[in-house]
Amino acid sequence: MKKSESLLRALGTPVQSTEEETFELFSQDPPSQSLGFIDGKAAVLELTVGGRDFAIHQSPGVLSSNRAGGTTGAVVWKTTPPFAEWLSSPANPLFAHGVLSQDSLVLELGCGVSALVGLLVAPRIARYVLTDQPYVARLAQQNVAENQRQNQRGAASAKNPPPSRPRRASPNLAAAAGRADAARGGRIGFYPLDWETDRVTSALTGADSEAKSFDVVVACDCIYNEALVEPFVSTCVDLCRLRADATASAAPAAAAAGQATVSSDEPCICVVAQHLRDPLVFEAWLASFSDVFHTWRVPDRLLHPGLRANSGLAVHIGVLKNAIDMEGL
Repeated sequence: MKKSESLLRALGTPVQSTEEETFELFSQDPPSQSLGFIDGKAAVLELTVGGRDFAIHQSPGVLSSNRAGGTTGAVVWKTTPPFAEWLSSPANPLFAHGVLSQDSLVLELGCGVSALVGLLVAPRIARYVLTDQPYVARLAQQNVAENQRQNQRGAASAKNPPPSRPRRASPNLAAAAGRADAARGGRIGFYPLDWETDRVTSALTGADSEAKSFDVVVACDCIYNEALVEPFVSTCVDLCRLRADATASAAPAAAAAGQATVSSDEPCICVVAQHLRDPLVFEAWLASFSDVFHTWRVPDRLLHPGLRANSGLAVHIGVLKNAIDMEGL
């Protein structure tokens, strides 16, 4: 059985009706929330996620500006920490079913300045590609560099602690594991990508990458008005289609060498987490996304507690309709 098929079976029944899915999600009783960012006034936000400490630089000035093209990527949103912790956990269904592994390539749409999801996931995979509009690049790259360096120092200290008296309490094993993951590295790169103007190509995998497509595409809280729905979904489609394009281009050379092509064995998986703000925007996204993707909502039993029902958040997984045989599931 393919790894993707194992994952999709674990997810259960796919979304059958856009209207029913919207009604069910927006009938929940989420906690009272603001617009959804953690602290829009803090220049530096200190967070502990997945057993690791982060200092995230934000841009409150950009958030409150009238910058054309949007400002939402300038701060950290409430969806990001629980999604980052969930996606990076070994218990996450994508890791548990082998869709994600130490050999995987992942691309994130709309990463924002924090790069938090990449910082948590990158140590567990081969390469993590951050994308967003160019205005977030400087702080995103600064947050990656500073937090990787800090966690590597923490891991080195954990390996070589100074002499001390016998401990009277157990160490924080989760934090130690997180620092060890950080020390192992994980390549993170940033590429500017505007969904409305930029063309998706295999160059996004990186100049030094032999792979020409991604195993997983993720997006965290990127859909907040209807104008973004179509360019967002189109970009998701183009990224996921890179897998089929890579297979087609590799097939002649592989055939000549008497080898089998392996890139078509597994489809690209698209993971979308979002804050449930406006039922009309959500329904417009789901209708457009479901036109081209078989779509599943991740059930509570497979989610981080902060992403479950009544949290005001939801996670969906999609696979291009022409990339999988639903009769085999």
